[in-house]
Amino acid sequence: MKILAIFGASGHGKVVADLAECLGYNVVFFDDAYPERKNIEHWSVIGSFDDLLRSQKKYINTVVAIGNNEIRFQFYNQLEQAGFILPFLIHPTAVVSKYAIISSGTVVFANTVINAFAQIGGNCIINTGAIVEHDCMVGNTVHLSPNVSLAGGTIVGDFSWLGIGSVTRQLVTIGNNSIVGANSTVISNIPSNVVALGTPAAVIKN
Repeated sequence: MKILAIFGASGHGKVVADLAECLGYNVVFFDDAYPERKNIEHWSVIGSFDDLLRSQKKYINTVVAIGNNEIRFQFYNQLEQAGFILPFLIHPTAVVSKYAIISSGTVVFANTVINAFAQIGGNCIINTGAIVEHDCMVGNTVHLSPNVSLAGGTIVGDFSWLGIGSVTRQLVTIGNNSIVGANSTVISNIPSNVVALGTPAAVIKN
């Protein structure tokens, strides 16, 4: 059985582990709360991040399971630089076009739809029931929360986070490092480095 190391023994780590087991992986956890934290549910936490780095040969396949984009990227980048393999994981119930592109370290959860010629960057979270329509471009280290719907041709910049149930009109652009609040409707472009909220979504702060 293939072994997958997961860094981040949190709630998000649980669902990543569940997905990984659906794909036939045997899961072990690493977390910097070790040794105080030695298990998460029935899974074992066997070391810290430094322990993971020292165990590269045994745990070459690793996923970072941290919800915060910036923190997830810091660990992802260190692992990538160290030569770890950072596979993408796609839940068996997800529907992903053969013409879509998904990059390393990205996790695609149950009942997601990713349609033809959509592109998903590395180290992303495409959460439960999200829809990424044709020709969308999702940058690196993006989090699409459950039930987010991106209409065709939407562009989402690096490090952005779309809250649960938010939707976009076709061909809009959301800049880098921006947050779109839960249940918002994006009908015009959202710049980088802002928080937008509402229907229609409007910038409420930088």
